[in-house]
Amino acid sequence: MSILQTDRPPTLTIRAAHAVVLAFGWRRAFIGFAAGAASALAVAPVNAWPVLFLTLPVLVWLIDGSTAGRRGALWSAAIAGWCFGFGYFLFGLYWVGYAFLVDAKTFGWLLPVAVTGLPAYLAIYTALGAALARLLWVRGPLRILALAASMTIAEWLRGHLLSGFPWNTFGYALTEPLPLAQSVSVVGIWGLTFLALAICASPATLADEKSDTPAPWRPLVMGLVVLAAFFGYGLARLATHPTTYVPKVKLRLMQPNLQQDEKFNYTAKNDVMQRYLRLSSRATGPESNGIHDITHLIWPEAAFPFFLTREPDALAQIADLIKPNTELITGAVRAASEPGQRVRRAYNSIYVIDGNGSIRGVYDKVHLVPFGEYLPFQSLLEKLGLQQLTKVAGGFLSGDRRRAMDVAGAPKMLPLICYEAIFPGAAVPPGQRPGWLVNVTNDGWFGISSGPYQHLQQARVLAIAEGLPLVRDANTGISAVIDPVGRIINSLPLGVEGVLDSPLPRAIAPTLYAQFGNYVLILFLVASLIILAKRRLRG
Repeated sequence: MSILQTDRPPTLTIRAAHAVVLAFGWRRAFIGFAAGAASALAVAPVNAWPVLFLTLPVLVWLIDGSTAGRRGALWSAAIAGWCFGFGYFLFGLYWVGYAFLVDAKTFGWLLPVAVTGLPAYLAIYTALGAALARLLWVRGPLRILALAASMTIAEWLRGHLLSGFPWNTFGYALTEPLPLAQSVSVVGIWGLTFLALAICASPATLADEKSDTPAPWRPLVMGLVVLAAFFGYGLARLATHPTTYVPKVKLRLMQPNLQQDEKFNYTAKNDVMQRYLRLSSRATGPESNGIHDITHLIWPEAAFPFFLTREPDALAQIADLIKPNTELITGAVRAASEPGQRVRRAYNSIYVIDGNGSIRGVYDKVHLVPFGEYLPFQSLLEKLGLQQLTKVAGGFLSGDRRRAMDVAGAPKMLPLICYEAIFPGAAVPPGQRPGWLVNVTNDGWFGISSGPYQHLQQARVLAIAEGLPLVRDANTGISAVIDPVGRIINSLPLGVEGVLDSPLPRAIAPTLYAQFGNYVLILFLVASLIILAKRRLRG
């Protein structure tokens, strides 16, 4: 590529670019891996997103160096992309391994497979993005567009194919600080992924030959101008959308901080219930009346080590706790069989229970976690002796659809269980805009690690994208009440036991993203592909 032909004095950037482009073999693979690993610092909990200004140019230069004939160049770019993705996902998703230590006797042997296998699979999409970028590659600054468009398409596929897993897509790097995150209300997380890639890869042109890039600094300056515009828009949006609250609604989130071996142990059911009752009725100050001040009590995902509707004593205790004016919203495993019949299959559900102990509504989780709540090819793998982490024979059943639910004394809520909150554009069903989102989860699987912080970040982005408040109750944290522009009104930290009392923020008008979805992203991609096609035809 042209950066090898420069007659300018070799700056540090030019020397770095030359070293990357000329690297081959294991050195080239290691450079890609190291750049990807460093890129994981851009997302929660570190949020050091400026690191992408150093790492994404390395990916550009690796693709620049993929020049061994057309077919060989595609393979070379794909391998570089895979190494970059493997480093990114290995360091960004290391915490997945914690889940295999909950029952180490049964699943511990799978920890190395999970910790390396998931990143190896997800890196296939990064490899695809790099190969597609090489197919569209041109000299000069327009190759930054090729990378941004191709990698965004690959990331979108990662978020949708084979049940999808959009965790830590590159756009999340630009969602901290809060003013930057406001752009998702217009472009969504996929549009922000495109822009993050284009902006942060722009320093690669600083090493270009001037015959290809007459003003090598211009792409970086343009990127910084766009970034500043994002920040200014975010400040203005935050200033014009102060937090307001729904009158006469007072929430209490109970965070029990139960360890996994206790949470799923039937013999501990009395201890679990007593902890829940004690925490939920706790007075939080000298003027607090405990549960009697609360209109809506929320408990986390799969809260009980038993089937709630088959334990009348537990329902009676709940009724005694919350009557007469409080409603309970709680996660629970729901038996798929009729009372009196043997339980063969189950749902991961949310119940709404009124002050009389009556169940007023049920939601069954739609988007299940592969290998956690079900196994692909379940019957075959079970015959081979494998089981999912939750050990439910046959796996959990999936609910039929997402839907808003009525809750007495509050606007309609949309329930989301666990990682259902991380799927942009799919979490809120069309035509059913609720007044608030309720996300119950059990991040206790992942201990004190980066995982719960990343999960909170992505749920917060959903609230901003939709313009809806989000109430998040997590077994071990991080529980939080988030307003529709992403302000965290109150929260409980990771790894503590406690309750959180808060008013319910009021929703704002539907955002542009909520109304039009990914049309801005489509515009970005179509415009980029047209520009690149014209350039290649001229070239």
